[in-house]
Parts: sequence; C-alpha cells; structure tokens
Amino acid sequence: MNRARILQGLQDRVVTLTLTIVVMFVVCSLIWPTKFPTFDNISLVLLNLSIESIVAVGMMLLLISGMFDLSVGSVVAFAGSITAYLMYYYGMYTPVAILVGLGLSGVIGLVNGLLVAKVGINPLIQTLAMMGIVRGLALMIAGAGIQNLPADFNAIGQTKILGIQSPVWLMLIIVMVFSILVARTVFFRQFYYIGGNEKAANLSGIRVDRVKIIGFVIISSLAGIAGILLASRLGAALATSGRGMELRVITAVILGGASLLGGQGKIIGALLGTLFMGLVSNIMILARVSGYWQEIILGLILIGAVAIDILLKKRSGTTPKKYVQQATSVASPQQVQA
Repeated sequence: MNRARILQGLQDRVVTLTLTIVVMFVVCSLIWPTKFPTFDNISLVLLNLSIESIVAVGMMLLLISGMFDLSVGSVVAFAGSITAYLMYYYGMYTPVAILVGLGLSGVIGLVNGLLVAKVGINPLIQTLAMMGIVRGLALMIAGAGIQNLPADFNAIGQTKILGIQSPVWLMLIIVMVFSILVARTVFFRQFYYIGGNEKAANLSGIRVDRVKIIGFVIISSLAGIAGILLASRLGAALATSGRGMELRVITAVILGGASLLGGQGKIIGALLGTLFMGLVSNIMILARVSGYWQEIILGLILIGAVAIDILLKKRSGTTPKKYVQQATSVASPQQVQA
C-alpha cells in the first residue's frame, strides 16, 4: 500500500517537480556555498521569475481548458508601453494610466476569445497573428523606449518589503488567489471539464464559449499586470519586453503539470515550473555557461517536458488517441456541477 501511494505520488508532477527543485537547491548549495544559497541570490531569482510566473498562472488556466495563448509576450510589452506613453506624453495620473493599460490588455484577450470561441479560429493561428499585431503596436508606441517615468509609478515595482521587491509579493498573491479559485469555485472548475471533454461539457449545460472568452481575458489581463510591473521595476517601457516569453511560460506550465491535451494541471504547478526554469537560468549564470546555450537548453527542456507528458499519458492508459475517443462520451450534469 505504501509503495503504491509513493508511486502514485511520484506521478504527480507537482510532487516530482518539488522534489527536483529541492535536490537542485541542495546540490547547488554544496557546489557554490558562498554564492547560490545567499539571500541576495535567491531574492534575485524570485524577482526575475515573478513576471513570468504571473503570466504562467493565466497560461495554466488556458492549458487546463485545452487552449493556449502565444500573444502574452507582446501584451506584456504593449501594456507597459501604453501605460508609460500616457504618463510621459500626456501627463496622465498613474492610477488612471495603469487602468487604461490593464483595460486595453483585457480587450486584446476579449478579441482573442471571441475569434476563437465564436468564429472558430484555431487558437494557434489567432494568438500567433495577435502576437505580431500587438508587438507592432508596442513598437509604434514605445519606439526605442520610454524612460523618466513618474516616481510613484516606479515605486510600484521597486519597493521592497522584508528585503524582497514588490513584484514577488504580488506574484505570490496572484498564485494564491487563483489556486483557491480553481480549487474551490464552480466556475473555474469548468475549465477542467472543458479541457477533459468539451463536447460533454457543452451538453451538460456549461457555456463553453463564455468560459473560453473569459479565460483569454484573464490571461491577457495578467500579462498586462506583468507588463506594467516590469516597466515599473525597470523604470522604463521597452517594446522588446517579453520576447520569447510565450515559449518559456508554456515550457514552465507543462513542467508544472499541464497537458497539451487539456483537462489537468494545478496553479501551484505554474509557480513551480517557473521556479525550476529560474533556477536553471541562475545555475547557468553561476556555472558561466555561454548565453548562446540558453535558448538551446530551453528548447531541450520543452521537448523533455512534452515527452514526459506523453509517456505519463501512455503509462496511465490515456494516450492522445484514447483521450480523443473519451471526448465522445457524455458526462451527466450532476458530474459537472459536483
């Protein structure tokens, strides 16, 4: 019985990833005892991963429902750029400019959601196109960059609480809030039913299109928060912010337990995935690995994560083919509302 429970626990990606991170921490602490386990280094790792972790929360939610968004990196750049532009060129009050930036980020998600859910455009095509459109808008707005932003705006991302900068604390709050929402509320549990069996979810009374649209609005709004936080932390808005973020976030979320087939994943897994990626980057810096290798290693990690996901599906008897076949079955309304 104990052995069966251990094996079952090891199949949980959150458990295995947590154990992996602990082992990495211990080994690196032994290799670089004066550099790695220091407060300054760990707080820097958390600060660097905080922006992507916020976006990863939204990506986890979408992947649970069987979708994804490739435009998040561009939305990060756009939100920071438009907020900085309004403050710098029009003298708009900081709270108002932030609300406008967040609102426009949500609109981008709304457009994505409507075109995917109502028109039927494939999420890959739609969000890939939106990625280019929004990146172009960010370049038009910010140009080479917007600096000399108001002090009260910069304070949002540069204030330290207990020696740790505010983006880390906001990241933890967002992870905690969405973890509770996904685990405890009926609405957010619908993402699992849609990802596991969209046809059954629709026949059971779930308004699938509405949930999909809201999912895209959520991830774009979180990307907007991340972009504004990044601009505040840097004290400048850059149109190049967020380049390649979509790949890193998807990699982290898959590592954290999401499946490209949908229907599974935990919000805490998104944080663990970005933490793992952040530690890998930090280790490469401490080991003085050339920056040219980082993208190669990132690609290898993504391939490995997807391969692990497929192998675990096959081992549990849920191969992609069988998973699709299961989508033809119909769940009862009682199961959906449970």
